[in-house]
Amino acid sequence: MDAFSPTPPAWTETAIRGLQFRCPRCHASANKAQKAWINRRAPVITEDYGRRWQEFYLCECEQAWWAWSSDRPPSDLREDKG
Repeated sequence: MDAFSPTPPAWTETAIRGLQFRCPRCHASANKAQKAWINRRAPVITEDYGRRWQEFYLCECEQAWWAWSSDRPPSDLREDKG
C-alpha cells in the first residue's frame, strides 16, 4: 500500500470523518492504523494560502476514517528546537 498513490484505495470509499484525528468508532490514533492514504491530488487552500489534504486511515477495528492534515495534533516525537 502506497500512502502517496494517485489512485485512492477502495477502502477509502466508506470513510467517515474523524473529528478529533482519531478513529470515530474505537478512538484509536492514526498511529494504530493498518493502512493510510493521503489525497494529494486535491489540496484545499486555506485562508492564509496554506494547503491541507485529506488523510485517510483504515483502523485496526476495520473502520475507515479521514481527517484534514491541518487537524493533526503536534507530534510528541519532534524535539522543539526553540
